[in-house]
Amino acid sequence: MSFVVTIDGPSAAGKSTTARAVAERLGFVYVDTGALYRAVALQVLEDGIPPDDATRIEQRVNALDLDLSGSPAQPHVWLEGRDVAREIRTPAVSELASRLATLPVVRRRLVEIQRGLAERGPLVAEGRDLGTVVFPDADVKIFLDADLDTRALRRHRELQARGIATRLEEVRADLERRDHRDQTRETSPLKAPEGAIHVDTSGLDIEQQVEAVIETVRSHPRAPEARAAGG
Repeated sequence: MSFVVTIDGPSAAGKSTTARAVAERLGFVYVDTGALYRAVALQVLEDGIPPDDATRIEQRVNALDLDLSGSPAQPHVWLEGRDVAREIRTPAVSELASRLATLPVVRRRLVEIQRGLAERGPLVAEGRDLGTVVFPDADVKIFLDADLDTRALRRHRELQARGIATRLEEVRADLERRDHRDQTRETSPLKAPEGAIHVDTSGLDIEQQVEAVIETVRSHPRAPEARAAGG
């Protein structure tokens, strides 16, 4: 397996933005695992499959053509041959993705896909169970967190920037529900991986978050020198 950096943490802790920037600066492959779950959710919505129909969902996800490509700055999410990178960023898809992520059949299939991506070279992957389940032997494990109010404000601003109207109170309540669901699910619950470096992003800006992760990566004895030096 190539050199792997995992960044885990709850929703809106800054994982995606930080992981993209770290991957771009170090020349690593960027893996947004949340995008994979969102793509599955989009397909389930389009197929009209009830979210509690585990049998049909298992059949669909096992046959699904799903892949990631592109650069950290312009990632592509390929679902049945079409790029759905923009379509998967709606509140409805996000909510369903969180529900589907509790299903072992979905997690098992996506873990296979995620591990396959590690063959493409050194990578930075972000999600909720990467350092604990997907890549338990990752070279560098980071756990990003922030207080609920900070995360709610970030997500609210993100949705507004995309033209999605929503109230801050609704966003905060949605994050609370997702936190509870992620932390209490039977399969791969959200928790800090053993040996992970904890980074509280509540009082940090993006550049500070990125620098904290890059410093940790570059200090690892196995860090790919050529790629890091070229970042």
